[in-house]
Amino acid sequence: MSIFKKLFDNKPENIASYADFWNWFKDNEKTFYNVIKNKGDIQKSFFNKLGPKLDQINEGIWFLVGMTDDTTAEIIFTPDGIIKNIVFVEELVRAAPDLEHWKFTALKQPSKPDNPFGIEMEGYKFDADKLSFYATDHPNMPDIIDLTIAYKDYNGQDKSVMDNGVYLTLDNNLGELNSVTAIDRLNIIDPSDATQELIPFNKLNDFLIWREKEFVEKYHGLRHDTENDTYSSMEATLENGLPLIAIVNTDLLQWDSKASHPWIATVKIAYNGENNNGLPDSDTYQLLNEIEDQIMKELKDSEGYLNIGRETADSLREVYFACIDFRKPSKVLHNMQQDYKNKLDITFDLYKDKYWQSFDRYLPHH
Repeated sequence: MSIFKKLFDNKPENIASYADFWNWFKDNEKTFYNVIKNKGDIQKSFFNKLGPKLDQINEGIWFLVGMTDDTTAEIIFTPDGIIKNIVFVEELVRAAPDLEHWKFTALKQPSKPDNPFGIEMEGYKFDADKLSFYATDHPNMPDIIDLTIAYKDYNGQDKSVMDNGVYLTLDNNLGELNSVTAIDRLNIIDPSDATQELIPFNKLNDFLIWREKEFVEKYHGLRHDTENDTYSSMEATLENGLPLIAIVNTDLLQWDSKASHPWIATVKIAYNGENNNGLPDSDTYQLLNEIEDQIMKELKDSEGYLNIGRETADSLREVYFACIDFRKPSKVLHNMQQDYKNKLDITFDLYKDKYWQSFDRYLPHH
């Protein structure tokens, strides 16, 4: 019996759920802890083992690890700035067991005011003393948070280092969630190029909290009922000569409270339209509509998820939703992707666009 047990024990574990992952982790946690605490071969004995298991849950979950004190190892799980993966990181950590000597954290947390975050990258130091900011107002888009960060040692020839250093400093001082969701636009400059008075970096978090509170109060509870909306069908020709057909909710595109639904979900469904001028055949067309109807059953307009419209062309259908939040669409669309993975290639993205500028091409003045 022991021989069979050994054989079965050596089979790779299939991680199909958060519970599976944490059960596997518990089986290995003492080995992991010793490697981290004693600074062993962390790449081989920890990273190379944990990474593939996380990929089985979601390929967009990354992690950082270290000792928070002499007896506690901490893993910080992060989506690495990808909005649609935030909810899966949060769920993974919520499902974590209580383990002695371990701390599990979802997303990089804000540094403490008395211990601000600072890093050095390629000879440059990034910290609160080196950074300052100002916000640019847009009268036609009053809810946009358009930040300019000034970095004292700015060097345009090392732009990628400048960008990475500032983004990391933002993540770790504001907290990753605030950094990736609260800021709409970000520009990084030399202080000498500033067009407004520079504000100390340590006041940025308070500024963002104030703007978010103002935004929530302005739009709280606002919904749009699409039942009686007007839809328009539009046709165009792509550069390759293939036809494009779009159907959009024109009433919704004229709505004056777009910023209340600032998250745009774009669903891309690839199909084979080679023999039909890039358009779907009747069976595929029916399947595409079935998928869209299924999404709309779960993402209801009454709950804050508005179907803006769709485009079909060149063996691809794109469906667009404006959403009141990003967590539920992430889950619904991920599940849809899994449900149809053997029939169609479905991908999706989520990004912030408070004034739906992505869809200006459908408006009359364009």
